[in-house]
Amino acid sequence: MNQAAIFWPLLAQVLLVYIVYAVLSARRRHAVRSGEARVNQFKTRTAEPESSVTAANNIINQFELPVLFYTVCLSLYVTSGVSYVALVLAWLFVTTRYAHAWFHLTSNRVKFRSRAFILGALLLALLWIWFALHLAGAV
Repeated sequence: MNQAAIFWPLLAQVLLVYIVYAVLSARRRHAVRSGEARVNQFKTRTAEPESSVTAANNIINQFELPVLFYTVCLSLYVTSGVSYVALVLAWLFVTTRYAHAWFHLTSNRVKFRSRAFILGALLLALLWIWFALHLAGAV
């Protein structure tokens, strides 16, 4: 198996971060242009206008759980542990992150957002277990 294949889901996750940054930037620009906010409000997180607060919060989310994802992907690559199972788990995790971001940035329905988060966290845990099994020589 091509070990570098693990970088495709990783790159898809990085793309999501840039997409959310673009959404945040657009919402902040709109807030300033509409008079909802002033540019100097963005010096601190406590002054985030209502129209961009969910995007700002989602950016924070992109640097929490996904950090563990980046780490396990790199660890799998370095130890030649990339397999079809690992790739499927990685792609499914990234899919849940896109779903989580979608729910967060659109309807912000906690019911759906939390389900996407929990599923992603479970998939990531399985990926870490798979990595541990690989290190132990069990897979």
